[in-house]
Amino acid sequence: MFWLVKEKKFISYGKREDDTVAIRDYGSETKDANTNNDTDLRYTKQPIVNNIREKEYYYGFNNEKFSWWIKRDNNHGPSGCDDAVELSDYGAYYLDKNASDEDKVIYLTFDCGYENGYTGQILDVLYKEDVPACFFVTKTYIRDNIDLTKRMKEEGHQVGNHTITHPSLPTKSYEEIIQEISGCADYMKEATGYDMDPYFRPPCGEYSERTLAITHDLGFKTIFWSMAYLDYDVNKQPGAEYVINHFNKYHHNGAIVLMHNVSSSNAEALQTVIRNLKQKGYRFASLNELK
Repeated sequence: MFWLVKEKKFISYGKREDDTVAIRDYGSETKDANTNNDTDLRYTKQPIVNNIREKEYYYGFNNEKFSWWIKRDNNHGPSGCDDAVELSDYGAYYLDKNASDEDKVIYLTFDCGYENGYTGQILDVLYKEDVPACFFVTKTYIRDNIDLTKRMKEEGHQVGNHTITHPSLPTKSYEEIIQEISGCADYMKEATGYDMDPYFRPPCGEYSERTLAITHDLGFKTIFWSMAYLDYDVNKQPGAEYVINHFNKYHHNGAIVLMHNVSSSNAEALQTVIRNLKQKGYRFASLNELK
């Protein structure tokens, strides 16, 4: 298989199982940002608007460190969560609170600290099922996986920011936070030719009011999650059946799902998970739809 971008359009070429060639034209990279069409929103380029202020301004924000947590609902309602900070004040999300019963939606996100051989398989499934996702990458992931990172963009996914070195941001200085976030975005452009999308996943889910404010002013929406499970330990995988059952038990409207690309269980279960949720009336959306 190979993928490329031509004439400012997303065009992907992929071999089907019967050796015929599938060609998908995703249309212009810069569609009208005011469109209400969900398909158009998926491929609309969202700019990073930097409004960072002098560091003294951020002295007024609490830097107490919080670690994101959720409390699962057994009746397919929204997860409870860490409410120590009002996320909407900082352009942050853990759930699509605007999702309606008439338009059930789920958002898939993957944290990518390093490559373990499963991201290509994950992308294959997303391509076959025509499902978007956001991949949150570190600088080292981009550096070591240029082709995979380009493929994410070429197939219409978002590539979000997971910092340069994956530090706990509340422990870092103003200058270090800016370097970790802006430096990762700058490297994305330099190494791949693509702009990073304006979405940020805090390393380890650790944050403070101060880090949320700085991240927001750097032009990024912080994306937490309302569904997650222990999938990141490559030596202690839960198994595909566990992943499938977890989604069956805890899926909910507007869910933002945290998964890890290093998980063999996720790669094995993903197609079944997607098809099961489609049968339940869900569609999979781009983070561009969050308002």
